[in-house]
Amino acid sequence: MIAALRSLWVWGAVVFLILLWLPLLALVRIFDRDPVRYTTGRWFRRLGVAMTTVNPSWKIHRDGHAVADPRNPYVVVSNHQSMADIPIVSHLPWEMKWIGKVELFRIPVIGWMMRMAGDIPLDRSDRRSGTRMLLTARRFLQQKCSVMIFPEGTRSADGRVGRFNDGAFHLAIKAGVPVLPVVVEGSSNCLPKKTWKFGPPLQIRLRVLPPVETAGMTTGDAEKLRDTVRTMILRQVAEWRGLTSAEADALAPPA
Repeated sequence: MIAALRSLWVWGAVVFLILLWLPLLALVRIFDRDPVRYTTGRWFRRLGVAMTTVNPSWKIHRDGHAVADPRNPYVVVSNHQSMADIPIVSHLPWEMKWIGKVELFRIPVIGWMMRMAGDIPLDRSDRRSGTRMLLTARRFLQQKCSVMIFPEGTRSADGRVGRFNDGAFHLAIKAGVPVLPVVVEGSSNCLPKKTWKFGPPLQIRLRVLPPVETAGMTTGDAEKLRDTVRTMILRQVAEWRGLTSAEADALAPPA
């Protein structure tokens, strides 16, 4: 009963925030003259921060590498444990354009705000969509705005780190920008599947690891870059869980 009442409160507060944010973001967008809509995007990420704040069960601890210049662009990559990762990663104090599946952009209100903020849709069923996404993301990087990608492409079923796709790493090499690894741990049960109820109280960790430079790399180095970044994230997840890297690796063969 307590979990149900708490979940009702949180969902009600989230809906109120979303409806409040829509006209606010539209107003910010009108006066945002930056070609990458930097201020509009930052205000949209603040919605994510507000959504986590109204949930008394989520305690988010952020640390790690400090980004000195928010307009120094990175391709930011993170492991993906639940839908809650989106508002959690929004706690990072700089703007970045998110690459998300096109279905999210079709959701009323939320999808409208994603488009206002300049986020980038990806239709996985359309190969041309992937090309358009990479071109748009590269343009944002050239205009000194970071881009955010979940290279696993989908949420982990059990919190272990899954297979990384190459796209983010090809993008970083072609744009000549570093990759910035981010690690999320503890969010797996924030929004359990097949229920509207939020999970039990959780301590959630968000850590920014040191950037990995791409200077001098060619696209032939994308797989090596991918594996380097994935190993960094995997080791951090394993350390936090008190596991070996193999135990935290969804690709490792069964013991």
